[in-house]
Amino acid sequence: MEEMKGTIQPQLIAARKAKQVMLKLSLEQKKEVLTGIARSLVEHSQEIMVENKRDLDRMDPADSKYDRLLLDNSRIENLAKSVLDVANLADPTGQTLSTRTMSNGLYVVKKTVPLGVVGVIYESRPNVTVDVACLCIQSGNVCLLRGGSDAWYTNSYLISLIQEVLRKQNLDTSIVQLLPTDRELVTELLEATAFVDIIIPRGSQSLIDFVRENAKVPVIETGAGVCHTFVDASANIDMAAKIVANAKISRPSVCNSLDTVLLEKTIVESFLSTLAPLFLEHEVQVFADERSYNVLSALGYPHLKMAQESDFGREFLDLICSIKVLDGLDDALTHIANYSSKHSECIVSENQQNITTFMELVDAAAVYANASTRFTDGGEFGLGAEIGISTQKLHARGPFALEKLVTEKWFVIGQGQIR
Repeated sequence: MEEMKGTIQPQLIAARKAKQVMLKLSLEQKKEVLTGIARSLVEHSQEIMVENKRDLDRMDPADSKYDRLLLDNSRIENLAKSVLDVANLADPTGQTLSTRTMSNGLYVVKKTVPLGVVGVIYESRPNVTVDVACLCIQSGNVCLLRGGSDAWYTNSYLISLIQEVLRKQNLDTSIVQLLPTDRELVTELLEATAFVDIIIPRGSQSLIDFVRENAKVPVIETGAGVCHTFVDASANIDMAAKIVANAKISRPSVCNSLDTVLLEKTIVESFLSTLAPLFLEHEVQVFADERSYNVLSALGYPHLKMAQESDFGREFLDLICSIKVLDGLDDALTHIANYSSKHSECIVSENQQNITTFMELVDAAAVYANASTRFTDGGEFGLGAEIGISTQKLHARGPFALEKLVTEKWFVIGQGQIR
């Protein structure tokens, strides 16, 4: 499959035209499309893995993006299941938010409507291709997908399956389109105010910054995750170690994985003695401040380096984390305020006052008490698939899922009133 070159103007025009098609689809029609996509993913799982291997063969297996790019049978089955989950969600459009009759007799109704044409720019996660396409279909939106070049073969094949389902149901295949990966064409998308209603970047901080700084189309950020876990003096040490290990090890390449462990000074030795074997099993590299370095060095932990200032506030996306010892809760709050990306933050504590203070004062899309930050996910929150985790405060915050792919529209009905 060849990439388009030169311009995306024809695709932009086709997307704008497809908006009218989407507005006419009933919930049942959309459900039929999504059910067909889920079935097609399962039926063509072997072909998907063949195309995925073409992408994987171009990447170093040691690259932290390798795991995010990988699609195996289990992941494809879970992807198909997530499509069916979206198909069974309520239609977020056409919902009446308010009604009122004004003193002049005008009847004013506020309803939810689709955003329109949604452009999503993302990196090496082909599951995003399917998630975004299905969320947009269910919410009545058209989507323009610009994935990374490292996932080109996988994304192209996935889009071909989705478009074939649309074609079989006599629908415009421009409802879901994959844009070329040429870097110079990204600017054309970012400036396409006549065709695109919203741009959503999903990926590294550099990608998000580039989109924010260069877009003329409105942007909703799904931010990079710099996630902290603060282990309080009162914490259950065994539970805290398991939470930290899970947040770092279970899937280190995703945005809700742990980056920095903050430790109250009185529990450093007991906590690190419990955590070290869990980290050692997966060869987690640790950038430790002086106090935690001395403890881990005495324990003989081999994957250890002295932390630099730049190791805090850093999203590792790998089996790497930093550790800092603090005097208490106030210091933890200050550290998080200085270094957090406002994604997901956690406290492990048995002190209810500290838990309440932490959760109320930390500025993040999701705050946790005694649970892994790995739960920040649309599916885990009962929202179905997601486009990403929004770390900004306008329109959407946290898992950016189906319910947020709408905007508002006012319907005003009169009997000849003039002003």
